[in-house]
Amino acid sequence: MTNQDSATVIHRLCQQRHAALATVATDGAPHVGMVAFAIAPDGSALLLHLSTLAAHTRHLLAEPRVSLLLSEPDHPDVDDVQTLARLTIYGQAQPLPPDDALYADCRSAYLRRFAAAEMRFGFADFVLVRVVVDQARFVGGFAQARTLTQAQLIDLLAQSAH
Repeated sequence: MTNQDSATVIHRLCQQRHAALATVATDGAPHVGMVAFAIAPDGSALLLHLSTLAAHTRHLLAEPRVSLLLSEPDHPDVDDVQTLARLTIYGQAQPLPPDDALYADCRSAYLRRFAAAEMRFGFADFVLVRVVVDQARFVGGFAQARTLTQAQLIDLLAQSAH
């Protein structure tokens, strides 16, 4: 798979609207939950709008290291699920208070993707979180894996955000 092919597949993966979010509980236990995500306009972060009542939110507020997995959907034409493309993004979760300079732009980007979420921005238990990306691991299928640096990932995410 060429770099251009990889970029095309990554762009397609980023068009999905949900991902698996991996966090670590305060007792060290792993946890995975499903979250909706948007991409910051500059590609530097994924945006999550989460309830503080959810376990994964409490975990990332206590331990900001997280990863998100985007995976190509399985379908009947696939004989081997190991050939499905996937992208694991590693980053640091940063809650954004409403008075933060980035809040308005991040909120707008999230609502462009999830207009129905607007009412939840009025709920006291919800927090907008930026997952600042560190790097990623892309698997385009069997024996087609590569690591993306922070700069490469930001560039690809910025292209997918528009």
